[in-house]
Amino acid sequence: MRQRFSPARLLASASLIALVGASLGGCTAMSKLSDVTGSIGPKAEAAPTDPARAVEVYGERYRANPRDADAALAYGQALRANGQRAQAAAVLEQATIANPGNKALLAQYGRALADNGNFQQAFDVLSKAHSPDNPDWRLLSVQGTALDQMGRHDEARAYYASALKIAPGDPGVLSNLGLSYMLSRDLPKAEDVLRQAYASPHASARVRQNLGLVVGLQGRFAEAETIVKADLPPDQAAANVAYLKDMLSRNDAPRGAQKRTPVASLGQSD
Repeated sequence: MRQRFSPARLLASASLIALVGASLGGCTAMSKLSDVTGSIGPKAEAAPTDPARAVEVYGERYRANPRDADAALAYGQALRANGQRAQAAAVLEQATIANPGNKALLAQYGRALADNGNFQQAFDVLSKAHSPDNPDWRLLSVQGTALDQMGRHDEARAYYASALKIAPGDPGVLSNLGLSYMLSRDLPKAEDVLRQAYASPHASARVRQNLGLVVGLQGRFAEAETIVKADLPPDQAAANVAYLKDMLSRNDAPRGAQKRTPVASLGQSD
């Protein structure tokens, strides 16, 4: 297979992290940071399974008292899950103003900013959501993805390293680190790190898809196909394989062509 594609361009073709998600555990696979890093902040009561219904339920609670931090958190999370990212950021911004210093709100607001591509602002807000003497490894990982999206890969890896000191072997953090190497075109290193993530019994489907993408980018399509088909029903596995083949067989899309989400993000949630 011809190696004419650019990993960095493939990652940039998604609405980036995410990572960040994101889902921020995510970038091609960081397209939703929340998907890559897991949830941050106190867990609310079980949400309605339908995202639109969750927005309705928590929106009503929020409008009854917009200054209620818990209501704002639940509503903001529901909006993000329903794809209403700009509205989520607006709600959480107002909540942080009404509740200055609330670290859970700052964490969610930072993630919402990253969802919208405001990576520098997201990084700055997340820096206020924890402190050097009491760091949150999940926030460190999200900050790493924000730095990666700004092209500051060495700095990003320092944040992942700090996160891994607190949560050794966490597959979500390792996946973000692997994608960081992918962004800088070090595909062998990216594969090595993603295989570590893949070996974890707690690895999500997204981690497996990230590994498949990196393997495929190195021209080993049969192996990538085996990876991307794992743990998926036949129809979804076939769709992922077809998409992976398309991504790896084309050169950079022509200017103006519709941007497409990489295979790592297809139908996966963490």
